[in-house]
Amino acid sequence: MFVPRARPTRHRGDVIPHGPNWYAAVMGTGILAVVLSDLPFDLPGASYAATGFWLLALALLVAVTVVGSRAGRPFAHLGDPVLAHFYGATAMGLMTVGAATGAVGGRWLGPVALPLEGGLWAAGTVLGLATAVVVPYCAITVHEVGDESAFGGWLMPVVPPMVSAATGTALLAHLPAGEFRATMLALLCACFGIAFLATLVILPAIWQRVLRHGPGVPATVPTLWIVLGPLGQSVTAAYHLTGAAPLTLPGQDPELLRTLFLAFALPVWGFALLWLALAGALTVRQLRAGLPFAPTWWSFTFPVGTLVTGTTALAHASGLVLFSVATAGLLALLLVAWSVVAAATTRAFLPARPATRPARDNRRSRLVGSVP
Repeated sequence: MFVPRARPTRHRGDVIPHGPNWYAAVMGTGILAVVLSDLPFDLPGASYAATGFWLLALALLVAVTVVGSRAGRPFAHLGDPVLAHFYGATAMGLMTVGAATGAVGGRWLGPVALPLEGGLWAAGTVLGLATAVVVPYCAITVHEVGDESAFGGWLMPVVPPMVSAATGTALLAHLPAGEFRATMLALLCACFGIAFLATLVILPAIWQRVLRHGPGVPATVPTLWIVLGPLGQSVTAAYHLTGAAPLTLPGQDPELLRTLFLAFALPVWGFALLWLALAGALTVRQLRAGLPFAPTWWSFTFPVGTLVTGTTALAHASGLVLFSVATAGLLALLLVAWSVVAAATTRAFLPARPATRPARDNRRSRLVGSVP
């Protein structure tokens, strides 16, 4: 007599290993809080939505960290030529939640918000500077790197210093004026240079790989969107650094600094839109062929968020309606992307439904049922 065997309940998430790449979910959620707290136009309910995304990002940061600590061996992925690069997501996740805390958490946490923001920024900065050295070192000495190895994830370990530069300026006003504050600004500018020049080195390798070998396997196609991260974040960082310079170094000409910002930001913003169109077209092409869910889907969120913050900076600096309209369009894209990716992530960790079998005739049922 045939007796069906009980099968343990499986979750789709069981086949997705935990790694530093899951901090991309923290980044993609926290950036929405940052974006919604500083728009160049009035959006009803934006402050409440920003608070909700901040709380969700904070919860995700705790959850991902706890799960990672229970898994043990936090640096076990350094030998992996793909996952190793995503250690940069850990640093950026910390700083993104810190920036969101500074942007919207003050009204709820009061005086506790500033130490939390500063602590997360400091931890993320130290970790980000470490990944900018350690991960490329492992890539040079340990990983097997071929002509087709380059992908958008190569930027992940070197972008955190740019996030440090963009978010650290909010802390300058809380530092003692004089030598200490000026030193902090100089270090933030150095962080900007680390990430921007490293991006200029890595980006041609990604371009050549895509041009010669195509976008790669489906799971890596979303990582093409990571290129938007250092581009959008560099515009954001340049805006905040040039705005903070007169406060930190008296005697600086604000108008000259604004002109220098626009001279840098406008070409970078234009190239970012070009890459957005290219990455979007390649993603749509892959969607038609099939794009299975992977944690790399979160690459659709944070990089677009940095492009929104960069466009917002251009709107503030130029006063042009063009950038306000562009901010609205990019914000809509970010909200749609986050909703789709968040829903897919939730489905991935829900219990998998048993596959439905087509109805069979009675004769075949009896034959199957007679198997011992």
